[in-house]
Amino acid sequence: MLTVFDTHAHYDDERFDEDRNMLLSSMPENGVGLILNPGCDLETSRKAVSYANQYPWVYAAVGYHPENIEDLTDEQLADNLSEIEVLAKDPRVKAIGEIGLDYYWCKDLDARKRQQEAFRMQMRMAKRLGLPVIIHDREAHLDSLTIVEQYPDVRCVFHCYSGSAEFAKQLLDLGCMLSFTGVITFKNSKKAREAIEVIPMDRLMIETDAPYMAPEPYRGKRNSSLYVHRMAETIAEIKGITPEEAARITLENGKRFFGID
Repeated sequence: MLTVFDTHAHYDDERFDEDRNMLLSSMPENGVGLILNPGCDLETSRKAVSYANQYPWVYAAVGYHPENIEDLTDEQLADNLSEIEVLAKDPRVKAIGEIGLDYYWCKDLDARKRQQEAFRMQMRMAKRLGLPVIIHDREAHLDSLTIVEQYPDVRCVFHCYSGSAEFAKQLLDLGCMLSFTGVITFKNSKKAREAIEVIPMDRLMIETDAPYMAPEPYRGKRNSSLYVHRMAETIAEIKGITPEEAARITLENGKRFFGID
């Protein structure tokens, strides 16, 4: 059995309400050694911290997803980020995230600028606290790259990486890590596979982004960390190594990036 690190899973999601405790309790016996649960707003960040303090193999990240700032006034956002910063001082919190930019639905330029400012505010928070960040980048590659360049002291992982091999090389030059979901198991995942080919093994991480994007052969089902082994197996296939090697290296990468002993 592979021992894997799911570096991004949302167990605060309501789809886990019926069996969250049973599922999280079962992870070690199913080869899932570690899980990182990021928050996407104040409420889910609080939940992430609570899970991390309940299960020794679960750690938390806290932050504001770009889509979740839309309904907040500037004052509310500032107040909530202050509370996020307090949460971030819990020893079970290992990153600021999930933060970043999402332009998929957001076409208004002013709204995009507001996302950018919230992103910068949280990058500054991460710098103050000495924590890495988990970046959400959806159809905002250039602006995400520009902001990351402005904070060279902040360690970054681009989660659920969806860019090209060429963009991956730019992020690698900045010292970033890149993390991949079950998308890499899909038949139409040519771009993701091309990116993995150019990324050194010591810069790769794996994740489920549960409950979203379950890998083959579970596509269409609720995703969970029980399926993260499929990403290790797929990376092993692309890189020409064994699944055990892929699992071990990505586990070590995640522990090093998040500062987990």
